[in-house]
Amino acid sequence: AGVDIARFKPRQNFGASSAEGPPIVMLLSRMLWDKGIGEFVEAARQLRRNHGEQTTRFVLVGDPDLDNRGAITKAQLQTWQTEGVIEWWGFRPDVENVLSQATVSCLPSYREGLPKSLLESLAMGLPCVATDVPGCREAVVDGVNGLLVPARDSVALANAIDCLVNNDVLRDRFGKASRQMAVEQFSKAIVNEQTLALYDQMSESND
Repeated sequence: AGVDIARFKPRQNFGASSAEGPPIVMLLSRMLWDKGIGEFVEAARQLRRNHGEQTTRFVLVGDPDLDNRGAITKAQLQTWQTEGVIEWWGFRPDVENVLSQATVSCLPSYREGLPKSLLESLAMGLPCVATDVPGCREAVVDGVNGLLVPARDSVALANAIDCLVNNDVLRDRFGKASRQMAVEQFSKAIVNEQTLALYDQMSESND
């Protein structure tokens, strides 16, 4: 499915957070280990050690999928939050309002189809950090609208986040490219048109 580019659209300057204070690096997904959440937490720890606790906010948005064996428990999420390394906002239905607060969208997943959260982030004009795996690399082109890192590598993830958080010009360029990609490649209208064309092609081949 494509993304609704009228609902998800940039609210202000590309690559800038709507929230006052430190930049926000946001990971929006189900709370599963194979979404790279463990690496996200370790990257947050590393950057907080290197730059101080008040320089960047690391936010997890989503709930555990309790039917999935890879679910992260609420107790673990609350422990990380109590530790102060991340903020856990839980499930939020107003995704566009949540993403509008982000400075950088991050999805360090081990595997994906075509992640909806990245497509929504693109439409919001956000620069992205993701893993170089199928699905993620279709939405994030390294050096064009974001940075790709190896899966399961918290050090590379921390370095990529650090690069974007501290480079306004790069975030602006990546954010504009994200929005353009969403409009030209991933909008609902385009994806629906491509899907209908495929159905027509398959129907003709079966006649």
